[in-house]
Amino acid sequence: MSSFPHLVASAMLLSASLSANAQTVVEDYIPGLTPEGITYFLPETHIRFVLTATRHVHTAGEYAVFAERYLGITDAPMENFENWTLDDIEVIPFGIPDKTKAFTIALNPKSSAPLVTLTPDGLLLAINTETEQPEELPVPSKTIVSKPTVNAKEFLTPDIIRASTRSKKAELTAQEIYDIRENRILLAKGQADFNPTDGEQLKAMFHQLDAAEQALLSLFTGTETVERHTMVVDYCPKTSDNGGLLFRFSKYLGLVDIDDMAGEPYTLEVKNTTKLPDENIDPKAAKKKEKPDVRYCVPGRAQLILLHNGTAIAKADVSIAQFGNTEHLGGELFNKKFNTEVLLNSVTGNIEKIRNSAMPE
Repeated sequence: MSSFPHLVASAMLLSASLSANAQTVVEDYIPGLTPEGITYFLPETHIRFVLTATRHVHTAGEYAVFAERYLGITDAPMENFENWTLDDIEVIPFGIPDKTKAFTIALNPKSSAPLVTLTPDGLLLAINTETEQPEELPVPSKTIVSKPTVNAKEFLTPDIIRASTRSKKAELTAQEIYDIRENRILLAKGQADFNPTDGEQLKAMFHQLDAAEQALLSLFTGTETVERHTMVVDYCPKTSDNGGLLFRFSKYLGLVDIDDMAGEPYTLEVKNTTKLPDENIDPKAAKKKEKPDVRYCVPGRAQLILLHNGTAIAKADVSIAQFGNTEHLGGELFNKKFNTEVLLNSVTGNIEKIRNSAMPE
């Protein structure tokens, strides 16, 4: 993906309370370059659970009620039905702008203006360097994975078509299936009325017989379509709760509404494993943090456990921006004597890389 150096030429003016010092903005604005500086958001970490499921849709055959009488098939479904299986669950953290953590990099007229890379919605990604945008998240999708069923009508004989009752049509169709099986045996033994001249022709004839049998047999046993579904469930971890009911999934309906009792419950357990910093803070050090600078996150940690019927089916240890705290990147970041490059994580807001080099004279 291409980088997105978000230097906006025009934006909504910030409130008058936003001065040269970086501070939280409480009103809406367009992130980017403003008269006061470069505005940006730190992220709030959300979790996307990506569910991969398979849906089997069975359509009953037109002659299902005659399957046992004419073909000896005792388990042919008499009605249409579908069933779902939940195959895989992937846990993907991502960041969205935290509207309570909006800041401004104040621009000093005596310093060089920085190159700032933001996401389209204003998350700070980089300073004095360019970087790629975050990867796109998986979205709901459906893919047909079963082979298309051959139309059985293509293999109906004139006698089957002319039959006046459904029972007679079923009987003649069953007889045609038996004839196809007999022809396959004769072909394999080399006793057919027409024997192929080479292996490829023999293979093609077997393929044609198999297709005809399967198509006619579907009139008794039915047809099945198999679909692969991708579904997503988003969750925002909060320090005030430790999880709960995340979604419901039914083997007959797939993913259903959270309050639909037809689906079995899948619950999420969130364990905040953040180690709290030492509360004995040096007052002098705290005072130094008040000067203009860049804000970033020191994320906390959490263990996510997805449970179904009391059994853990997915676990993940993730960094959570809102479980940590906001810190200051000290120093004269835009001093003309130095070029400071900073890369931040779009999910957690923490600094991934920082490099300081002297500017050429």
